[in-house]
Amino acid sequence: MVRTGLSALLIMGTWATVGPVQASAADSPSSVEPQASAGIVTAMQRDLGLTRSQAEARLTAEKTATALQGKARGAAGASFGGSWFDAGSGRLTVAVTDGAKAGDVRATGARVEVVEHTARELDATKKQLDGLSAPSGVSSWHVDPRANTVVVNVVTSERGDNDVRAFVAKAREAGPVTVRQTAEAPQTFSAGTVGGDPYYTGNVRCSIGFSVHGGFVTAGHCGQAGGAVRGWDNSAIGTFQGSSFPDNDYAWVSVGSGWWTVPVVLGWGTVSDQLVRGSNEAPIGASICRSGSTTHWHCGSVLAKNETVNYSQGAVRQMTKTSVCAEPGDSGGSFISGDQAQGVTSGGWGNCSSGGETWHQPINEILNRYGLTLHTA
Repeated sequence: MVRTGLSALLIMGTWATVGPVQASAADSPSSVEPQASAGIVTAMQRDLGLTRSQAEARLTAEKTATALQGKARGAAGASFGGSWFDAGSGRLTVAVTDGAKAGDVRATGARVEVVEHTARELDATKKQLDGLSAPSGVSSWHVDPRANTVVVNVVTSERGDNDVRAFVAKAREAGPVTVRQTAEAPQTFSAGTVGGDPYYTGNVRCSIGFSVHGGFVTAGHCGQAGGAVRGWDNSAIGTFQGSSFPDNDYAWVSVGSGWWTVPVVLGWGTVSDQLVRGSNEAPIGASICRSGSTTHWHCGSVLAKNETVNYSQGAVRQMTKTSVCAEPGDSGGSFISGDQAQGVTSGGWGNCSSGGETWHQPINEILNRYGLTLHTA
């Protein structure tokens, strides 16, 4: 089963790598960085409407912005109002409430915008919303640093519902809140069993996220601790060692029975496979790609972080929202920006024909929660 096991893991969608990176690592990228794979560039051209040179330039700029975030935030101090990558300028933008700090932030290489509310104030407002009971017509809420407000997303068809109106009224009392509309309510992307596809637990098919020492991480709604996991050939892969859903949406699976982990996110033949070299968190506005067993490779941008998503099964917190599409069966699959692991697919709305939005659970939170070490190339 040596070759079979390898092929199975490839089909599943995410991989492990050679050198370990500690879960808490937030170091800037290595000074000796390989070029982005042709697969990432090709997918960005297709999904973001870029030329090859534009995609390559954006990846370089995003890597610089990712490495700059910590230094720029430190320069802003208590006046920090959030940060994001601006694709137009190709630079990191940092919001500050104290104009006197602007010079210090600019000295780091970041652009500056002066705003009214600090990130701490906005986070405090969002935390109050997390304590409320949300009706199904409220799809999610998050801090939007570019708008300097907490955004509450309401399903368009439900905006007149009395419970939705009551939630919005309480939200506005908590602090600076803006209401926006979304086309559909979010849902998880697990799927019923389909012969020949990636990994199964019970009658559910999901996708592998990222390989860690001893196994892989995936979505929590795909299985519970103790649940058996089968591969594409129906042979045993391993067992869910930990799982959390709702409130969180993450899990990890131990690997055995002749299966092993490898250092790749699968390109599914559409693009070349991508090695994973770390887990530095990309800023809002950065490009990001997703690999999953149903819709394979798709790319988009990071739209929001630390968003609370109100699924029918319950709210899930600290999620990252993207413009990448997904469909049932993609759950648990890998989100990657350049060569940096970002998170595992949770859910969203829409599909890859008409478009939509998808959330992922950040990878570093999962690694820290279970004391796991990411495999890197």
